[in-house]
Amino acid sequence: MKIAVIGTGYVGLVTGTCLSETGNNVICVDINEAKVAQMQAGVVPIYEPGLDVLFHRNIAQGRLTFTTDLAHAIKDAQIIFMALPTPPGGDGAADLSYILGAAKDIAKLVTNYKVIVNKSTVPVGTADKVQAVFAENTAIEIDVVSNPEFLREGVAVEDFMKPDRVVIGTRSEKAQKLMLELYGPYVRQGNPILFMDERSSELTKYAANSFLATKITFMNEVANLCELVGADVDAVRKGIGSDARIGKRFLFPGIGYGGSCFPKDVQALAKSADEYDYDFQILKSVMQVNEKQKTILVDKLLKYYKNDLKGKHFALWGLAFKPETDDVREAPSLYIIDELIKHGATVTAFDPEGMNNVKAILGDKITYSQNQYDALLNADALLIATEWSVFRNPDFELMEKSLSNKVIFDGRNLYDLEKMIELGYYYNSVGRKLIN
Repeated sequence: MKIAVIGTGYVGLVTGTCLSETGNNVICVDINEAKVAQMQAGVVPIYEPGLDVLFHRNIAQGRLTFTTDLAHAIKDAQIIFMALPTPPGGDGAADLSYILGAAKDIAKLVTNYKVIVNKSTVPVGTADKVQAVFAENTAIEIDVVSNPEFLREGVAVEDFMKPDRVVIGTRSEKAQKLMLELYGPYVRQGNPILFMDERSSELTKYAANSFLATKITFMNEVANLCELVGADVDAVRKGIGSDARIGKRFLFPGIGYGGSCFPKDVQALAKSADEYDYDFQILKSVMQVNEKQKTILVDKLLKYYKNDLKGKHFALWGLAFKPETDDVREAPSLYIIDELIKHGATVTAFDPEGMNNVKAILGDKITYSQNQYDALLNADALLIATEWSVFRNPDFELMEKSLSNKVIFDGRNLYDLEKMIELGYYYNSVGRKLIN
């Protein structure tokens, strides 16, 4: 099939690349000329494990191309994916200007039937708005389909190629037939393609992310209570996770959720509810708790240093909001750094992939190390904000030689408590016994 993908951000690039892997001819469009030139030259602009292999293979086979020319991209396309940003506005509602603007541009160019697919995460009713834009600007028949993405950063290629389910919102039999043909190769093992109306599809995406964010936040609340009552959150997590009704995933406590999806989607769903005069109280509580959880390590530091961090120097391992990505959007590390600077402390950070993105935000407000151990030199304590694998089994002897004090504040519960006792560290984690 011939596919156009509008937007080459995280979702657009993964979608376009993975669609080309099953034999489709895909043209990806972006207005950023420098970025398009970069991709045309074979450079992957984001870090996502496994994406580079498919990217280079399909470029070499001529199935994946890039352009800034919208008219050229959509001319022969049977299906047009819109993978454009929907950032939160000042009131928390998703900004649809990119999507509606692109829809208007496309409408003025189409000359035959197309399926227009909303791949971006959008509020309920967006498909209707896009359909109205086309009706106002062209007499050509088109169908607008909602097809939300469920890609986890770090395993996005696997998620696309072997999806748990594919959700497609359309009431058009013609569009349904094309979408079924497109996604058939990805569900050969029997995972479902779920067809529903457009509004149900749009709400499914927000509801899924909001539920997972709620699950994470609930476990963080449990962890905070564990510290007060003397319970072990790891034991509690295993105890409730073994219940099939609850499940084991998204129960690891830590310093809150971040990234491009959960914060924005929870906020947008709560705002959508407000627009219908419904007070979605759970989501508002989730947002409040998560905001506080992001800086819980700073609260622990203030208690340890008796509310005086001025002149202290801290090493920070991890900047990305999760491992296996360079994405630092809404990363807890940024909130931690901001609070430490406000309290007069200095920071040296290391992250395997996220440092350039943080430099673009913070510049020289902190220092950066190209090695995780060099980041520890003369630090009063180590803070851990991201659970990268490389941090899980470090050289503790080398760490001891580099740190000024054997003090670790671990926001991801990476280390065994008994081992930290043996090594003689002060070890403060989340929801577990304090090793003193």
